[in-house]
Amino acid sequence: MHRTQCCSAWPFFGFWSHACSCEGKNFVLKNRTLPEEMGLRAGIPVGTSLIDAHAGGVGIMESVPQSDSEAKESGKEAVTSRMALVCGTSTCHMAVTRSKLFIPGVWGPFWSAMLPEYWLTEGGQSATGALLDYIIENHMASPHLADRAASQKTSIFALLNNMLLTMMEEQKSPFVAALTESTHVLPDFHGNRSPIADPKSKGIICGLTLDTSERQLALLYLATIQGVAYGTRHIVEHCNAHGHEINTLLACGGLSKNPLYIQEHADIMGCPVILPRESESVLLGAAILGAVAAKKYPTVMEAMKALNVAGQVVRPSQDPKVKKYHDAKYRVFQELYEQQLSQRSAMAKALE
Repeated sequence: MHRTQCCSAWPFFGFWSHACSCEGKNFVLKNRTLPEEMGLRAGIPVGTSLIDAHAGGVGIMESVPQSDSEAKESGKEAVTSRMALVCGTSTCHMAVTRSKLFIPGVWGPFWSAMLPEYWLTEGGQSATGALLDYIIENHMASPHLADRAASQKTSIFALLNNMLLTMMEEQKSPFVAALTESTHVLPDFHGNRSPIADPKSKGIICGLTLDTSERQLALLYLATIQGVAYGTRHIVEHCNAHGHEINTLLACGGLSKNPLYIQEHADIMGCPVILPRESESVLLGAAILGAVAAKKYPTVMEAMKALNVAGQVVRPSQDPKVKKYHDAKYRVFQELYEQQLSQRSAMAKALE
């Protein structure tokens, strides 16, 4: 917690505000009877807590290769050029700046909410992992595919990823992403959180046929991943248009374990996606706060630099055809929402 804030400023601490005092970034138990009741000694430091996604940000924002961590771009701190993606049922997109940036359709800025002394910008997608599950589980081919995955002791995602590679070879497609040239997904099945902030937005699937095969499911799965990645591109472009200078993504969470998901994000964004060595980044973020509370490190940032470690760096394809393809498909993605607005307006007028 920032030094100018104290526990009494946060009503949800309630009971703790009378039992603790703020000293720097941590709490210290002052109440004499409370420590005894809890089996703790008076004066023990209590590390402040964070929202789970914010803890994930603390766990990955400095997980960059050594050469990158030492680089300074235009005299600015490198951490401000990164965006953390905590990818699970939904996805949180978090970036920090030294200056206060108000961005339409994006939450924030929040002072010291994730990293001390930085303003936090937080975008997000309300359904990502949940959307992929929905697409797969509601397809006719899903039960058979699930049985096959169980018998092979693998995941449905692994089967679909391998199926797409086979389809690419058989159809002589130039790259996997090109398989969805006729299938497009607007992933707003649970509204649009960022950057449009439209709770009425609906999901769209364009390009359906009567095909109910596993291969058709694989195409729909790929198109959904791409739709989610185009949503991330939309968020990043919107943030950069309002003062951010994001050029690197760091990802953690369940979806980050899917290589196709990460590669499509790298290709669609045109920037590297860094995966941390520690897969449980939210837990690492919480541990970092505990380490600072225990005075193992003087600041949160120093603890992050010591404990955040880069794992795999997934870079975008260097094939110009891949970029051209995704640029075209991204325009279709944007048009799907624009068409929805037009249709919504037409139907509203019809009911006047």
